[in-house]
Amino acid sequence: MSAPALLFDRVQEAAAVVRSRTEFGPEVGIILGTGLGGLARQITVDAEIPYQTIPGFPLSTVETHAGKLLVGRLGGRPVVAMQGRFHRYEGYDLQQVTFPVRVMSALGARTLVVSNACGGMNPLWAPGDLVLLSDHINLLGDNPLVGANDERLGPRFPDMSAPYDPVLRRLAHAVALELGIVLREGVYAAVPGPNLETRAEYRMLRAIGADVVGMSTVPEVIVAVHQGMRTVGISIITDQCLPDALEPADIGRIIETAGRAEPQLTRLIEALVERLP
Repeated sequence: MSAPALLFDRVQEAAAVVRSRTEFGPEVGIILGTGLGGLARQITVDAEIPYQTIPGFPLSTVETHAGKLLVGRLGGRPVVAMQGRFHRYEGYDLQQVTFPVRVMSALGARTLVVSNACGGMNPLWAPGDLVLLSDHINLLGDNPLVGANDERLGPRFPDMSAPYDPVLRRLAHAVALELGIVLREGVYAAVPGPNLETRAEYRMLRAIGADVVGMSTVPEVIVAVHQGMRTVGISIITDQCLPDALEPADIGRIIETAGRAEPQLTRLIEALVERLP
């Protein structure tokens, strides 16, 4: 059996296992990043499925990631949410990292909402700010679409001129304004990690046009676009990464900052999902 056919069949097998646990057909897929699992409490859960029971799913090794797939309703919409994601620095290849996005699409989700914690390099922004992603820069040194392409999953050369849907971005700004939430907008750079960046690397990232930096999101968005899904991404700035005023990273403080900002992100995503066209 060829490699692309094997991926397609693995996706279908995993989707069948999820369907066997719930009658919900999700319209929206949601990925909850570092310290952002609390949005799960707003979901009226129909099924809670541990990753280890879904064939083909990797296991999350990051302690703040719960490792469960939640199927239910948020904002009145049927959703499927990843409570914990996967990263290249955990030792997974990008096809493994993005496998759950393939499964979400196979289940019927046509929109992907991605959240993450990130470092902020824009000097006008501060820890705790929410940032709507307008574009991204892939510095992971890899791409989840490398290899033979299966047209059943998506085209060989997907267009990436607008990976973050312009209509959904305008809606996110409108919702944030109504809720009184400050929502920045900028470019996300994805790096492999797991170490944080040097002063010189922050200068380089800023020079090439990045506002925020993290270790996730871009592979999932590439695969979502490959499958024809609409995508919206929102980051929480958890630490300020200004090269000339750089302080040693404190992972505990980063997670604490994400937790403090999470209620705002939860309100924004719930209202956004409710109003999705």
